[in-house]
Amino acid sequence: MQAAARPCGAAVPSSAAVKISRHQRLGRLVVQAVASAQPTTRLRKEDLVAYIASGCKPRDQWRIGTEHEKLGYNIADTRRLSYEQIAALLTRIQERFGWEPIIEEGNIIGLTQEGQSVTLEPGGQFELSGATLESLHQTCAEVNSHLYQVRSICEELGIAFLGVGFDPKWRYEDVPRMPKARYAIMRDYMPTRGDLGRDMMFRSCTVQVNLDFESESDMVDKMRVGMALQPVATALFANSPFKEGKPTGYLSWRSHVWTDTDPDRCGTLPFVFEPGFGFERYVDYVLDVPMYFVYRNGTYHNVAGQSFRDFLEGRLPGLPGELPTLKDWETHLTTVFPEVRLKRFLEMRGADGGPWRLICGLPALWVGLLYDQQAQEEALALVADWTQAERDYLRVEVARSGLATPFRGGTVQDLAKQVLAISRGGLERRGRQEGKYLKELEAIAESGVTQADHLLGLYYGEWKESVDPIYSPEFTY
Repeated sequence: MQAAARPCGAAVPSSAAVKISRHQRLGRLVVQAVASAQPTTRLRKEDLVAYIASGCKPRDQWRIGTEHEKLGYNIADTRRLSYEQIAALLTRIQERFGWEPIIEEGNIIGLTQEGQSVTLEPGGQFELSGATLESLHQTCAEVNSHLYQVRSICEELGIAFLGVGFDPKWRYEDVPRMPKARYAIMRDYMPTRGDLGRDMMFRSCTVQVNLDFESESDMVDKMRVGMALQPVATALFANSPFKEGKPTGYLSWRSHVWTDTDPDRCGTLPFVFEPGFGFERYVDYVLDVPMYFVYRNGTYHNVAGQSFRDFLEGRLPGLPGELPTLKDWETHLTTVFPEVRLKRFLEMRGADGGPWRLICGLPALWVGLLYDQQAQEEALALVADWTQAERDYLRVEVARSGLATPFRGGTVQDLAKQVLAISRGGLERRGRQEGKYLKELEAIAESGVTQADHLLGLYYGEWKESVDPIYSPEFTY
């Protein structure tokens, strides 16, 4: 399964009508459209490949970017937060802690500060996208600072945030909509491709980590390890057993939701494990994923279902004659949702949102596996002979059964112990005393009891088959 050799760190083409500026968030170059959105010459596929390849970094420049989402609710009645409430929260954070606002059509929709951003998901899920940091200690300090800021203002507003992977109580119809134009386009398109896409948009929460790669071959190895072992992260972080007040029969309903969202842009991408996989093969995949929208002059144009390949040729039915910029390509890359997503870095996307004590565990798991060469080789060897059928099986069954999922004569619990041992070795060799951030996950793997199992035990026990007690300080930030 060798990747084709390709120069890394390739220059982004100067022919495109874009400017490049260094931005710390998620360790990438952010591409910003200049005043004229129309490029002077056409982008070629090679330009799109070079864009991704330019993300390669030497190991001493590798960083960690952590993102986590949380579900807001009113303390008085547990209902989800309105946009007006979230706007009040954003405004107070801005004024009190020195953040810069992000405004769309006169509405505050996010904040930025020193490489971090706070943004809103379609149903008002509150997301911190952290700065790119050198160590897990810095990552956890960033999380603590953010949660302190949010919590101090939530108390004033009579609201709180729940650390779960899926809304345990409220229906899709009960969830307020956020005033972001791109989400309206996605919301209307989702039911044409799957039955659960709107649930993903409005009722789910995740925690993910974004990691760098050194070369195309290093990206391939990391992608294969990440894609194969994503179900282990799903099992360890399972924390979404409820929907509309009842158990779903799944430990991670959030993970199951992704299996019926959109087959064009979700899943485990079998071609990642085929000979010759590399930057160009991933670009070919993304080019064939239908578009959602094009942003021009302050307006999101609905081109849902149309082809980026046609866009490259100026034949987009929704905007005939218009040609894409690299900003359009960067945006399109964010509208594919595989379990591991490649941009100028890799995103590990398989975990449910959860309590504070587990947030730092997710980057710890993957940094240990993928930021130490020995650990990465051990993890790659562990999954090297897995078949696509086995990977697909884990993807589906782990959402239901978690660590108890049978696999190769044992269970995913046994596999998780192996994976955590590899990760701990990687963290110890980094020499930064970061192994402590795996302790919660190691306890889960040892006991076989995930956060979802714990919640179900409470539901059938002292909660007397009600989910209302989850709206309590024990489970909120």
